[in-house]
Amino acid sequence: MKALYAKVNKENPYPPKIHNLNILAQKCNLELDERKTRILMTCNSFNISARYEDYKNEFYERCTPEYTKEQIENIKEVRAWLQEMLM
Repeated sequence: MKALYAKVNKENPYPPKIHNLNILAQKCNLELDERKTRILMTCNSFNISARYEDYKNEFYERCTPEYTKEQIENIKEVRAWLQEMLM
């Protein structure tokens, strides 16, 4: 997402020092459908869960094999979508 930000903001290619993918998408002028918005929100929660000790146990419980497989597929989908825009 930050590479895309640099591509679309040629006058100021340095992305903001944030990790919120939805805000970065806005700053890249991306139009997100509801599904992609939800996927990015979920990815944001992974970042928060990994950083803050008190969220880790709750996060680990949520990450069943089925949930993890689904999220990996969602992330691959969004990654491919972003890579297409970088070409």
